[in-house]
Amino acid sequence: MARILKPPPGRLVVSIIYSSMDALADSVKTLEKRFGRVQYETLEIPCAQRDEYKEEMGEELLRRFYSFESPVARDTLPALKAACYKIEPKFSDTVEDYHFRTVNIDPGILTPSTLVMASHKEYNHRVYIRDGVYAEIALIHAHGKFCRLPWTNPDFCADEAIDFFERVRSTFEIIEPAEPAPKQ
Repeated sequence: MARILKPPPGRLVVSIIYSSMDALADSVKTLEKRFGRVQYETLEIPCAQRDEYKEEMGEELLRRFYSFESPVARDTLPALKAACYKIEPKFSDTVEDYHFRTVNIDPGILTPSTLVMASHKEYNHRVYIRDGVYAEIALIHAHGKFCRLPWTNPDFCADEAIDFFERVRSTFEIIEPAEPAPKQ
């Protein structure tokens, strides 16, 4: 019988789609107050989901990824999503009762083998966790590199993003499985 063990922590990774550089800077400051210092960040990556967010956020959307120094427990993904969701309206333009976001903040947890992102949207490749939060394996690390899955957002596969994920992964103590002994 397998023993139930708590997995080692991962690293908080946040994807921010933004239309305002000021809102991006302010949201990162807010995230640092909540989650601690930023460890790594990417340069801007053109957002592939422009059409999805165009009406709400505008046409010139960019994305950046950030990781944070402090490890996070893997079962905190719903709480991380809730915290990020509460930050977005602080940097929104409000018309009547509707918030037009200037930042879209999605958290994930990176481990040596996967990047799991949180979402409030249900799709067939996402697993419901709790509190309206779904988990999606966005990337897996196999054969010495991060590999995309059929549903992986193209922004996550940009060279800048992959380099970022590899830098974050390098902060883990990775114990490779032992090679099987040769048959004699």
